Amino acid sequence: MEDTTQADSQEYLMKKRLPRSLPKRKNDIYVTRKTNFAAQIKKCKKLLEAEFKEIYIHGLGAAINRAINLALQLKLTSNKNLEVSATTSTVELYDDFESLEDASLTKKSQLRQNSAIHIKVFSISESKC
Repeated sequence: MEDTTQADSQEYLMKKRLPRSLPKRKNDIYVTRKTNFAAQIKKCKKLLEAEFKEIYIHGLGAAINRAINLALQLKLTSNKNLEVSATTSTVELYDDFESLEDASLTKKSQLRQNSAIHIKVFSISESKC
């Protein structure tokens, strides 16, 4: 994502770096604001029915609401008994600033923090008495 900002009476181009990569397992689902919601539900259901007893849904910043909604929709629409367990964290992100006027100037970087959510969606077995 790019944005221009005014700093030190000079215009800069702000480039947001991607967050450091988290482990990518076959049962990890990363949600963004641009993600096709119906396709994500379909993918999650396929993983839960075919291969895994649990999946992990991850959302960062503005995608937290979509990640929560995805987990809750899976719980509501599944034929299996599904349960969810959520944890939150804070992720460090870096933004780079490049001068639009003078390319010889050194790049500036800025650290910011953003919220993240990690939701475990898992099947529970019915207890038999």
